[in-house]
Amino acid sequence: MTDLSAAVDSYLAMRRGLGFKLVDAGSLLPAFVGYLHENGAEHVSNELSLAWATRPVNTHPVWWRQRLCFVRGFAEYLRTIDPETEVPPADLLPARQQRLAPYLYSGADIAALVAAARSLNPPLRAATYETIIGLLSVTGLRLGEALALNREDIDKKHLLLVVRHAKGGGRKVPLHETTLRALQHYFDCVDRHFPDRISPSVFVSIRGTRMNKDSIHATFPLLIDQAGLTGRGQRPRPRLHDLRHSYAVRQLIDWHQQHADVDARIPLLSAVLGHSDPASTYWYLQAAPELFAIVGARLEEFLGELP
Repeated sequence: MTDLSAAVDSYLAMRRGLGFKLVDAGSLLPAFVGYLHENGAEHVSNELSLAWATRPVNTHPVWWRQRLCFVRGFAEYLRTIDPETEVPPADLLPARQQRLAPYLYSGADIAALVAAARSLNPPLRAATYETIIGLLSVTGLRLGEALALNREDIDKKHLLLVVRHAKGGGRKVPLHETTLRALQHYFDCVDRHFPDRISPSVFVSIRGTRMNKDSIHATFPLLIDQAGLTGRGQRPRPRLHDLRHSYAVRQLIDWHQQHADVDARIPLLSAVLGHSDPASTYWYLQAAPELFAIVGARLEEFLGELP
């Protein structure tokens, strides 16, 4: 008989060794094994997998599908040591997350946000928010990735940012010289406040410790209001994560305007954004109305050149 609890530990250790964080899976898979034990099961079955995945009530079917996806990955691993394991079919719980169109920040929007950040007190807090907003807008980093950065992750010689704590493993993101100068200006500000550095992190709180998401999520809506920005469509207000979307769309727009081969460059953008599946990057082509006009104009231009 297979020790399912030990198998879960081995599976999680193996995946984490490959660079996956598995935060949700790390808590849910042991709960799934506990559910199997409660039902007297010695093997993973499709019936019990489905029953466990759909246990939460008043939740979106996408979450059921995600829970079953965690089980499927574990079951595929488990089947190599327990042939009686059943792997739930991929289409057992078909559900799709409807992605809402992002708020796309214009250059003026970002300038207004930065101006709002500069009005914060004390000055170190203002400098921190100004630099975070600036870095996210020119690199497309996720907030968690930016907050996990340490100063040693900045390769000044090669103008690169080494993102170690990222989905699916680390990556390197190119930096412009002006971005590097802005970061150094911020570091100078931090070092004046804390000559004896408290944390190795790039972004610090007013106490010198690593900045956390809760503080930022509490402050950012205030900056949005002060900047006079309002949501569009189904978005009640612009989000910090939309800076990442805006970066991606802005890059695609630039390539289209340059008449570049966008399809050939999509993998490059995927690598910078940390997308393991290029489909996640192609989504921006349909998510941004701003791109439609440019693509349409290029198509008309192409058709006009035909004999």
